[in-house]
Amino acid sequence: MKHKLILYFSFLCLYALNAQEKPMRFSLQEAIDYALENNRSAKNAQRDVEAAKKQKWETTTIGLPQVNASIDYQNQIKQQFEAIDFDMDGVPDFGAKHSMIAGANISQMIFDGSYIVGLQSAKVFLEISRNAKEKTDLEIRKAVINAYGNVLLAEESIKILERNIKVLKNNLYETTKIYENGLGEEESVEQLQITLSGVENNLNNTNRLKDLAYQMFNITIGTDIDNETTLTDSLELLTTQNIALNVLDSSFDINNNIDYRIAQNDKKSKELLVKLEKSKALPTLNASLNGSYIANRNAFDFLDFQNRWIGTATLNASLNIPLFSSGKRSAATQRAKINLEKSKEELNETTQKLKLQIASAKSDYKFSIEDYNNKKQNLNLAERIEKKNQTKFYEGISSSFDLRQAQTQLYTSQQEFLQAMLNVINKKAELDTVLNTINN
Repeated sequence: MKHKLILYFSFLCLYALNAQEKPMRFSLQEAIDYALENNRSAKNAQRDVEAAKKQKWETTTIGLPQVNASIDYQNQIKQQFEAIDFDMDGVPDFGAKHSMIAGANISQMIFDGSYIVGLQSAKVFLEISRNAKEKTDLEIRKAVINAYGNVLLAEESIKILERNIKVLKNNLYETTKIYENGLGEEESVEQLQITLSGVENNLNNTNRLKDLAYQMFNITIGTDIDNETTLTDSLELLTTQNIALNVLDSSFDINNNIDYRIAQNDKKSKELLVKLEKSKALPTLNASLNGSYIANRNAFDFLDFQNRWIGTATLNASLNIPLFSSGKRSAATQRAKINLEKSKEELNETTQKLKLQIASAKSDYKFSIEDYNNKKQNLNLAERIEKKNQTKFYEGISSSFDLRQAQTQLYTSQQEFLQAMLNVINKKAELDTVLNTINN
């Protein structure tokens, strides 16, 4: 039986280990969805929303009935005089060694202007938390797209560099043979060796950058930094999907922008602070009902309910009327109004900045598409030029320097084309963020 348990436990450990080592596969949308659930900032933003909901209810309960109960016990360790029984019923009325009071209190706020403002403030605070959550989600989405694109850029760069190295090695082999047979110059071999060394160095660096890009991606989506992840979308596919020039001509409602709504929240909160200061000049009315039972004993026999408990009850009402504060309330109200005017100016400035930001984002996005088309054409031209120079070189028409220059131009065009694809994806993500087309 013991051996069976050991084998079973070992099987569970191996199963758990295999489950942990299973690579995670993500399309871009799957990565975004995963990050919105698991990213640390996203989770904390959601917790802030839940906390705001609790705070709203906490504020609401201030105006609801409050019930409290209490039990007070007193033991006259050293009595100054003997107990006095006024009604001669055997129960001391004064000076007893033991006394206990059991009571309950019910209080109710009837009117308080600051409470009404507090309810409105709690609602605005919840709205602020929700807007902050939405802004966090938008920023996380953009960060995931950037991280996803950086991984794909590294992967594609490695593929191209490896392909270039393969071609260069073949060229170097053939050129070396030509030189050894006395039909070429040593400089041609050396030129190819320099080019190959540089490309191999770039490949080593890109491999290191790829590892860092995967780690950054894992952190961004909210998983362990060393988890094995696989991305299923390609750079070319995402580029094609993110080319949508119609978005440049679409109308935009600035109320959809999350930064504008956050600025509006700030203005609302300042308006409520003005109301709060004004409400302090209004009267407040509260009521309470108190009931208690009192028992005095010479011996601790309070659980013997045959002995008498004396009951009492009171109803209280309290009206507080602010009359004169030597200008304190007026100064506080004026200060709140000044802050409100500042928030209005900030809202107007936010509006102007957002219009500029939207125009800039559209311009950057349009340029990224134009640059992508340009870099695509340049790559095709660079490939043709490099191919022609290879032919000329082996035919003895052009020099090794001309070939190396054509190869360098090709490698530069390859990297610029990859970067142009990534720019289309990232600029579209920035435009989506400022337009908030994801949530509206």
